[in-house]
Amino acid sequence: MIAVAPLIGLTLTLILTPYLARMLKERGIIGKDIHKPEKPEVAEMGGLSILIGVSVALLPFAGQETARALAVFLLFGLVGIIDDLVALRQSHKVVLSLLVAVPVAFLDVSQEVDVFGYSLNLWFLYPLFALLFVVGSANLVNLLAGFNGLEIGTSAIALGFLAAITEGPTRMVALTGLGAALGFLWWNKYPARVFPGDTGTLSMGALIGLVGIIGKVEVYAAILLIPHFLDFTIKAIGVRFGVRKHGRTTVLPDGTLQAPPYPSFLGLIMRKVRVNEPKLVAIVWGVEFILGLLVLALRLSL
Repeated sequence: MIAVAPLIGLTLTLILTPYLARMLKERGIIGKDIHKPEKPEVAEMGGLSILIGVSVALLPFAGQETARALAVFLLFGLVGIIDDLVALRQSHKVVLSLLVAVPVAFLDVSQEVDVFGYSLNLWFLYPLFALLFVVGSANLVNLLAGFNGLEIGTSAIALGFLAAITEGPTRMVALTGLGAALGFLWWNKYPARVFPGDTGTLSMGALIGLVGIIGKVEVYAAILLIPHFLDFTIKAIGVRFGVRKHGRTTVLPDGTLQAPPYPSFLGLIMRKVRVNEPKLVAIVWGVEFILGLLVLALRLSL
């Protein structure tokens, strides 16, 4: 059973993604691939295939808590669909995320958080912590995005390592998310033929947070989100101190990326290393993989 669901998720997204991409493009749901000189138009909102793949794969095997987690995952996908269609303000996106995450507060899980072998009991505060954890995870993944394969690839790595340190239904959820991500990544990797849109990034981010909560590996899931948190923090500090500047990453004629005029985690990499889009994404994947190895080592050492 634990292997069947991931295989279904992988197969469905691998098959559905190009079909949905063609359909979305025909209906004008597209985005420009701005990090290529020719700026081709690519189907947006392809994360629909991830929503379908994960849902169909998990439903036959879902117990009560898995079903609740799946419902939250789909609700975050719905917020992403709305955002992809009408371009919500970031503040509105966060408010909607808080609303759809409310069921997380009612998950039947322990109120204790494992902090590297030490148990921290949050008591009545845990439901609020769980809700904010999933909302934060979803929006952090949504923010560290914009390059072919970046957000889905990092999510796949995170879910793979979370699967390695969990067991039972939680491992099945993580592996199913991994399978769906890999199926989608085949079409989303450079040069992307489809974008996940906020439909895909919000739902995958929420799934990482949900696995952290139902698998009681919250701290380890947080470690896997360090690159996303760094990007958010650097941008927030820049805004606070008035160094925010308008502009985007520039693509030079040879494909090299020139950092945008505002502070960010990805911009820091571009300023330190000469990179094109595939190399930038590979570096971030590498950072995520190293964090995964750290999580695995910490968990196994207990």
